[in-house]
Amino acid sequence: DIHAERPLKNYVLYSVAKAGLVGLTRSLARELAPEVRVNAVAPGPILWPDDEAFDELSRQRIISHTPLRREGTPEDIAKAVYFLLAEATYVTGETINVDGGRHIAL
Repeated sequence: DIHAERPLKNYVLYSVAKAGLVGLTRSLARELAPEVRVNAVAPGPILWPDDEAFDELSRQRIISHTPLRREGTPEDIAKAVYFLLAEATYVTGETINVDGGRHIAL
């Protein structure tokens, strides 16, 4: 997700782990080419569980900072993965943000 490039305050380990995944994707792409393409998908806000972790006000605040003004769906992620697997045959070492544009808005 976007926290590989925009670290969250008080979430050092989380942000470092996300940055590590981006680096791993790029490194494996170099190591395994040309036989294997390596890419990643970085999901944004996707269908929250119906629990108390995010109240409606918090959800609406997150959506208001998302240029496409909605939460994502599992289908949105699946379509990005399908694109990378089936159609993007000249793409490797990339992380695709599937986040409704949040990575450009925050």
